[in-house]
Amino acid sequence: MSSVCSIAVMGKKPRQLSEQAIDQISRRFAALAEPMRLKLIHALFNGEKSVNTLVELSGGTQANVSRHLQHLANAGVLNRRKEGLQVFYSIGDPSIFDLCELVCGSLEKQHATKAAAFGS
Repeated sequence: MSSVCSIAVMGKKPRQLSEQAIDQISRRFAALAEPMRLKLIHALFNGEKSVNTLVELSGGTQANVSRHLQHLANAGVLNRRKEGLQVFYSIGDPSIFDLCELVCGSLEKQHATKAAAFGS
């Protein structure tokens, strides 16, 4: 017996989602709910980079960065490519650009509204 959930987006007809779909969506958001992972995604917005470069850009340790990159790759957010001893990562799901823009734009509007309320 499979229950189906409905998620509505403002102005759009609700999408019917199975429990399995809800679980997959939850795992995708969980993969993005870590500051270091967001730093790594941000560092990859301009294209593919090696793990060593991502370590430098993020300020993390090799082991920590590698662990987060693997988690994002397993979640389908990043692609992984090996060339000799080097490992390179790139954005694997281009919709991540839209999602980040949507969230950042929303936060900017919220902050602007709050600042305006205080006369800033």
